[in-house]
Parts: sequence; structure tokens; C-alpha cells
Amino acid sequence: MTKTTKRLTGAALAVFAALSIAGCSMTGPASAPAGLAPGLTARMDQPGATLDRVQAIGLINAYRATRGMAPLTPDAGLDGTAQALANQYAQSGKAPSTPQGLTVMKLSAGYATFAETFSGWRNNPADAQGLAASATKAGVAMTYNAASSYGIHWVLVLGN
Repeated sequence: MTKTTKRLTGAALAVFAALSIAGCSMTGPASAPAGLAPGLTARMDQPGATLDRVQAIGLINAYRATRGMAPLTPDAGLDGTAQALANQYAQSGKAPSTPQGLTVMKLSAGYATFAETFSGWRNNPADAQGLAASATKAGVAMTYNAASSYGIHWVLVLGN
């Protein structure tokens, strides 16, 4: 094995470990399991919770790397779009329509952490295909609404 192959193999194992951990149920305290960033397991189902968007897109990029896909670049404009859609979703309880110009929009509701949300997307074949879509930029957001039946609503948007 070359040094490059060894590094790639080691990186692939690290990504696999992180993705495997993300698939576990995380209903306990907000402390992160070994190998998973704390921002991915922080509970968002409370007023004032703030999503670590960089870590969220990082987890998606780790997943994309296992499929030979280029990483997504976090985009503030797409974060704004995702936030507006999440707010709409949480207030109406109805899935918003995908705005023109977006490659993919993924929705989720009820999961308390981004790791749980990502795991749900990853384990659903249609959502997993969307995570691996041909896109270059990403925006992600969540909204907590205690009055809604799901509490928390997640939106991921991908574009170019």
C-alpha cells in the first residue's frame, strides 16, 4: 500500500465510524459519543437552541466522500432559504414546496438532534440519493415550535 492509499483507507474508516455512530439512537444527554462532534448531538428541541451548521454540512460531506462525491460548500444564502422554509414548515405543519433553482430539498420533523435527522435521511433510499445529488452548495436550518405536533422541523437545501 502506498502512503496515500493508507491515508485514504484510514480516512474512510474514520468516516464509517462517524456515520455508524450517527445511526445510533441518541435520546440521552447532549454529550457527543466518541468520534461524533458535540454539535451533531446537541438537542435542538428547546427554545434558543442553535444548530452548528458547519458540523452538520461536515457530516453530510463525510457521507458524500464515502460515495466518491465532491464536498458541499456551506452557503449563507442557502442557510437563509433553509431557515425561511423551516419556519414555514414549523408554523404550518405542511411540507413547503421546493423553491425554483434548488437541486434538492430534504425535510424532517421530530428528531431532536442533527445526527438523528441525518440518520433518518441516510437510511431512507430516496433521501440518501438526494444527499448524494450533484450539487456544490448547501444550506441547513431547523426551527423549534413547541406548539407544533413535531416540535422541531429540519430543512436541508442543495444548489449550485
